[in-house]
Amino acid sequence: MTKTLALKILLAITIAGMLFSGYLSYGELVQRACPLAGACTTVVGVPACVYGFVMYFAAFIVTLLGLNSKK
Repeated sequence: MTKTLALKILLAITIAGMLFSGYLSYGELVQRACPLAGACTTVVGVPACVYGFVMYFAAFIVTLLGLNSKK
């Protein structure tokens, strides 16, 4: 597997993760209802799905930087 193929696969995974955690975050923060029927948790007062979105977004940025590198 080449570096480019691995990064493209990782890019697809991070996009899917951002979409899912973004959906959950929207439900928690805007609609004030847990989209997973009460299975939502909080960490230090912030919904866990928000942390997931931030982590997927960070991985997305790193993946884009890897794809744009010249080496």
